[in-house]
This record gives sequence, C-alpha cells and structure tokens, in this order.
Amino acid sequence: MTTQYRWAVLGCGKIARKFAEDLKLLPNAKLYAAASRNLLRAEEFADQLGFEKAYGSYTDLVEDPKVDIVYIATPHSYHREHALLCLAHKKATLCEKAFAINAREAREMIACAKENNTFLMEAFWTRFQPAFLKATEILQSEKLGKLKMVRSDFAFNAEKDASQRLYNIDLGGGSLLDIGIYPVFASLMALGKPTEIKTHTQFGFTECEESIIMSFKYANNAMASLVSSFASHSSIQTEYWCEQGYLRLNKRWFANAQISIWEKGMQREETVPVEAIQGKGYQYEAAHVMQCLDEGKIESDMMSLQTTLDLLEILDRVRADAGIIFPKHDLSPPKDNELLAKRSD
Repeated sequence: MTTQYRWAVLGCGKIARKFAEDLKLLPNAKLYAAASRNLLRAEEFADQLGFEKAYGSYTDLVEDPKVDIVYIATPHSYHREHALLCLAHKKATLCEKAFAINAREAREMIACAKENNTFLMEAFWTRFQPAFLKATEILQSEKLGKLKMVRSDFAFNAEKDASQRLYNIDLGGGSLLDIGIYPVFASLMALGKPTEIKTHTQFGFTECEESIIMSFKYANNAMASLVSSFASHSSIQTEYWCEQGYLRLNKRWFANAQISIWEKGMQREETVPVEAIQGKGYQYEAAHVMQCLDEGKIESDMMSLQTTLDLLEILDRVRADAGIIFPKHDLSPPKDNELLAKRSD
C-alpha cells in the first residue's frame, strides 16, 4: 500500500491555494493543516480548500505531531526563518522558490536539514513539468547538435503598489527573485554555471529592481541571454539554439508548455507531443517529495540541494553585478555611493 502523507501549508496566499488544489489530485496526499499569522485567514483558507485544521501560529503548526510535510508558501524573505522552524521540528519541508534571498541563507537551511536528518527541497515546479523534462531529454541527446545559446524571458506589467511583495524590498521584491529566477534556472539546467556574468538593470519607484537583462558566458563558449521585468509584457518563451537546429518552449514555458522544434533540412517547425496534465502542474513536485520519503531519502535526486545552491550562487553574482541589495539579508551591502555608481554603469 502507498503511504498517505498529511500535508500542511505554511502561508495562505495565492500560490498556497494553487498548490493545495493540485494536492487533491494525489491519492496519497491528505490536506491536513493550514497556518497563517491570522487565524481567521487560516480558517477561511482551510474551509475553502478542505483542510482539517487551521492554525494562527506557525509554531503551533509544526508542533502538531500529525503533520508529515510542510509546504512553505510565504514570501522569499521569510523562507530561511520558516524552513529552520520546520526542520528543527523534523518536518519534511518543501520550500517555494526563491528558496532563500541569498546562498548564505540557503547553506544555513541545508545544514539544518542535514543536522536534523530531515527532508528538504526547493519547490521549483518547472523541474518536474513533462514539457521541461521532454525538452531536456532532446537537448541531452544532441539530436540538434551541441547547445550554443539559451534565450529566455519572463515579463509582465505588474501593479505599481509599494505595499505589495513585488515592489517591497523587505519582502525580497524585484523581478529577479520572483520571475527572473526562471530564465536563470533554464540556463543552469542546460549549461551549468557561467564563467562570466554581465547585467543591465532598471530600478523602479521603490528602488527595487524592476527589469534586468542578464548575459552569461560559459567555459565551452556557449552563451545565455536572459530577461525579466515587471514593466512590460513579453512572449514568456525559452529558446535553445543548437548547431543543427533549435528547440522552443512556447508561451508560459515554465509550466507545461508546447514544444516547437526545427532541425536543419526541415521545411517548417514541428510540434513535439507532450503529456497533457490535470490541474496546474504543482502535483508533480508534491508527488516527487512523497516518493522520496517512501524511499527514505532526505534529499531529491531530481531537484538536489546542490542545484538550489548553484542557482542562488548565480543569482548572488547577478545581484553583485547589477547592484541589487536586500539590506535586511545581505551582510555587507555596498555603501550608497558605490551602489549609485554600480546602477549608473
């Protein structure tokens, strides 16, 4: 028989709601508890989605002995704090991306997981989407020759509201950690860590980074051109340019997108069949977590903690080049004149 796991959701926002809806697609996932700092909000969330219990305290949630797995759905600026809380109580933890604000915080979270011999994984749902897996398989086969360039974008025109997370620097605001992380992930999974990083950045009305263009170069002379923005809409596609053709993950490429492929000699692009999915696709990462626990693992092979650390180390390098700082999280932020000089480069 398959083990049934009691899931808890820490944070009751939009992403938590989407994730919980997809959990219902998994027969071995039980919607057990939801927690918010506001008990009424937790109770409303639990009632609407079918959780058994609601808590107005995150500590009360992790002290419940029946909780098997916690999905952390709070803003990135709280991920370190909340992951450490869950891991200290030996709760298997799935932490939404961005996993942390910086690599230093991620190392602390990873060390805590190992110290407590407790499962920890970043909830990077793209890694588990059938379309992304199929695209990765095609690229690794070198059917199109060696990969030479990754071009990826993710942009939308966000509401200019200083009180909301996207433009709030104290909550990890800015496009890079919210949506720019997706193009960076696409390049990491295809080409590894870059040897050179150059950026061009536009800062918004709250001094959060609003738009960023990233250029990466690799040891094998491959390159990546990556963009994220809250100032405009984009096609939201990822293209892989190879020696003998190209592959494109089409609109909303980070989810289960359509794949287009062209190989030298073809008269036109072809569409690669991709498995249709139910829900929004969050169930794949949840199912993987439960499979890992069934197998007694405290770390995923598919979305390893080293992959998460590599991703955040790249993002730290991007931020250093762009002059993006989070004062409450970065140990030695540049002085004001240094930051202004960086932003004017």
